Amino acid sequence: MGKALIIGCGGVASVAIHKCCQNSEVFEEIMIASRTKSKCDELKKKLDGGKTKIHTAKVDAVNVMDLISLINEFQPDVVLNLALPYQDLTIMEACLATKTDYVDTANYEPLDTAKFEYKWQWAYRERFEKAGITALLGSGFDPGVTGVFSAYALKHHFDEISNIDILDANGGDHGYPFATNFNPEINIREVTAKGSYWENGKWVETEPMEIKREYDFEGIGKKDMYLLHHEELESLALNIKGIKRIRFFMTFGQSYLTHLKCLENVGMTSIEPIEFDGKMIVPLQFLKAVLPDPASLGPRTKGKTNIGCIFTGKKDGTEKHYYLYNICDHQEAYAEVGSQAISYTTGVPAMIGAMLLLTGDWKKPGVHNIEEFDPDPFMDALNKWGLPWQESFSPVLVD
Repeated sequence: MGKALIIGCGGVASVAIHKCCQNSEVFEEIMIASRTKSKCDELKKKLDGGKTKIHTAKVDAVNVMDLISLINEFQPDVVLNLALPYQDLTIMEACLATKTDYVDTANYEPLDTAKFEYKWQWAYRERFEKAGITALLGSGFDPGVTGVFSAYALKHHFDEISNIDILDANGGDHGYPFATNFNPEINIREVTAKGSYWENGKWVETEPMEIKREYDFEGIGKKDMYLLHHEELESLALNIKGIKRIRFFMTFGQSYLTHLKCLENVGMTSIEPIEFDGKMIVPLQFLKAVLPDPASLGPRTKGKTNIGCIFTGKKDGTEKHYYLYNICDHQEAYAEVGSQAISYTTGVPAMIGAMLLLTGDWKKPGVHNIEEFDPDPFMDALNKWGLPWQESFSPVLVD
């Protein structure tokens, strides 16, 4: 049916590429492009022999002209950006120049400050609309599936939704005293930033990890979870009818928090450049280099993830509660695609978002967040491609 250029070759990209190859009726041809072509070649070697034709290329994702040249050469129907969020805008510029549809999993973030917001990408709305191409933002799990869950809940179960609590629990154990399940630089920037939530039309800011709750997750058990700022809060506050409060909680183990606090206290989580041995280095980037590669955690990780949304709202004038969630097993994910569940739960939705653009189900010129589209085809695809969802009409609410 179509061709996809996939930029990036890390853990999430590897899952998405595996899934594209499983879905060869839609993804007839793909190109894997990264600054390290050998990684792309290695993955191609593993997957060659199927119906999807695979190409590889070297690309500098911060160089717009390099990206344009590659897009013009391969002529994809969609560009799936699974590189770093710092590179979103250059890839969007290249898509505009070549009039190619665009999909990503995380919003743009400048290198010099930990800011998770959509304003930079939303500024492209008019240009993408005039070019007649679609930019689908945040087609991962959170953001991503959580937005689809919200649109589905509003479409099928509520007249309006007042409260959304997004709960992201990882019950996996990789055996290391300290490691991050996805890119350490992005993970630590996210966790050490101030928290915030949306309530009554404004942002309420909290200190990092200030608000803690315990929740009993199906498949995992009781876990401590902490309120963080997360980018989907910003778009859901605009796009979900009736919303009064949205919060995001993520679980962390005590070993992780103890190590993180120590690293923060000694300055290793800083993104401010310092001089060392005559060179300027960013402490957090150095820390990333010495921590275990998230891609290496797959064979070591046991346990499950449980990610979902608890909704409170009204249907036919009556208050209603509804919980939509997915449980993913780390070992099952690794057995299927060679990656743990954190990468799996982001890589599968990335493939689905690109698929829905290729099939035309979600074709809408402009820049759009995932909850702006009809959720039904995405929800069907989650069940088909490895992330089946579950629902409860009597969830335990977060106080």
